[in-house]
Amino acid sequence: MSDTAANLKTASDLTTFEASPRMRRYPLTNTLELIVSCSERYRHDTALEYLPTAARGETGIRVSFLQLAERVIQTANLFTSLGVRPEDAISLLLPNLPETHYALWGGQAVGIASPINPFLEAGHIVEIMNATRAKVLVTQGPGVDRELWSKVGQVMEKVPTLETVLVVDAPGDTAGVSTGIRTLNFNDSITQQAADALAGDRAINDNDIAAYFHTGGTTGRPKIARLTHGNIAFVSQVYADCTAEKGRYAMLCGLPLFHIFGTVAAGIASLFAGRSLVITTPQGFRSPNVLPNWWHLVERYQVKSFAAVPAILDALLQMPAGDCDIGCLQEITCGASPLHESLKQAFENKFNVAISNGYGMTESSCLLARPSSAADTPPNSVGSRLPYMEMQIAHVDGNRRARQCAAGEIGDILARGPHIFAGYLNPQDNAGAWVEERWFNTGDMGYMDDDGFLYLTGRSKDLIIRGGHNIDPALIEEPLGRHPAVATAVAIGQPDAYAGELPIAYVTLKAGHRTTVQALDEHCKATVSERAAVPKRIVILEKMPLTAVNKIYKPELRNLATEWVILDMLSKKSINASVKASMDTKLGQLARVQLQEPGHNALARETLARLPVHIELI
Repeated sequence: MSDTAANLKTASDLTTFEASPRMRRYPLTNTLELIVSCSERYRHDTALEYLPTAARGETGIRVSFLQLAERVIQTANLFTSLGVRPEDAISLLLPNLPETHYALWGGQAVGIASPINPFLEAGHIVEIMNATRAKVLVTQGPGVDRELWSKVGQVMEKVPTLETVLVVDAPGDTAGVSTGIRTLNFNDSITQQAADALAGDRAINDNDIAAYFHTGGTTGRPKIARLTHGNIAFVSQVYADCTAEKGRYAMLCGLPLFHIFGTVAAGIASLFAGRSLVITTPQGFRSPNVLPNWWHLVERYQVKSFAAVPAILDALLQMPAGDCDIGCLQEITCGASPLHESLKQAFENKFNVAISNGYGMTESSCLLARPSSAADTPPNSVGSRLPYMEMQIAHVDGNRRARQCAAGEIGDILARGPHIFAGYLNPQDNAGAWVEERWFNTGDMGYMDDDGFLYLTGRSKDLIIRGGHNIDPALIEEPLGRHPAVATAVAIGQPDAYAGELPIAYVTLKAGHRTTVQALDEHCKATVSERAAVPKRIVILEKMPLTAVNKIYKPELRNLATEWVILDMLSKKSINASVKASMDTKLGQLARVQLQEPGHNALARETLARLPVHIELI
């Protein structure tokens, strides 16, 4: 077996591999070292190629590995000149741009980079920036994105720690100066800084905080994960090692750079492996040109692999390759939300490409488990744990392990290792995150087989995962509960063939009060702080399902949502059926569908194939 992580196929392989000390295999300890290492090894090769529109035949804007390192160092020196210190947060409110990479890695070299989803509502952005006490904001001006700039205006008014706004825009344009807030042009400003070395004498330690990532939680407030330099550096080196056999190639990048998957696996880890990142427009997969031209871009850049989430694979499945020669494509890396086996098989069969479905989260710096290859991984498994980490399946009682689970037995997935984050910024959020103060509780349920392969079966924490984006149910429940007619509001994820889950809400009304679904929907649109969290469906119930101790029983609500969406999908095909949904310990969400008329089995199976639910037709 080759002495790289690319060929780790069994638990025995992992044990043998780990006999060599971790720091001997993966010696780099901070993200600046990763960037500088790339520049020394690959020099004038293309690191980034930016396609502003992704139109066919468009000439990309190229940045070499050496230029990338220079821009990162210049950006770091700019931040230093603005008074940024290692404990200061630099908020990035940016789409996918070369400058986003400069700010991400330059920010981490001297402070703490805090990428923020620019599609969040202004109030939510303000909450995050106040939680991190942001000192600098990097964003775009009104000439590029007027809606985003209106949010920046609110940030300037409501974030008292903010001292400087850097605008990524046309040279010389500062997009207007706000009183009391220094506003500078980012591109102009970095060119005035030295590119050969960092100003000052900071020595970056592996346990220094490199990044703040906002993530879904269960508290109703911004939940900020603190990732260290050592966390990101370890995962980047492991990922590059795990994919070493693929060699160097151009990789299409459509995942957002405010998300851990786009930042690490499809970002710095791929750069460290010597791959060129083709940035497919600022909007990535949201751009109107990107998906229709995807197979053309695969052929043009001879792409061997790219990263995507299940919702994107579902959309690409509808995009025929046509006369594009995509024989270069070997594997697709999928993550961020569960991949349904039927979608995986349909995609692999149609495009003759393997899909590798891994498992990770923000708190694990992107990765917890991954397949050595699609061919060597059992169906429905997300692979084996990473080397040099520990993973355990256990029954958890509060913040202690009641007992470890046997092979094949379902329990809570616990992890610890050099890539597990340094905890949440708010100490209150850490109370339920750790088991026995040393194991991170992922909030997911699953089991491992005798060979160490991990299988996910559900979640113990109530996050809604919409297309890889985590939504805290409290973001819906709290504002909906403030409606004068609402007694109780419960938000859950409804299965969806495209996004994996969509947020919906069930409510009960106060005695003597009346309202309509339309009125509740308008209330949510006006009060839910995150656009993606606005429920797609609201249902008024006479009473909530309760447990024996009178707690709301969410599994029954998920069953009701599953039954509704299946009946809705079938009715659109003029198929009459009855549905009974339940939660199976091994299969997850299960639905038994009884068709009322003969001859519809094939159409029903095809209609429901990509719904992330185990379907049994009876």
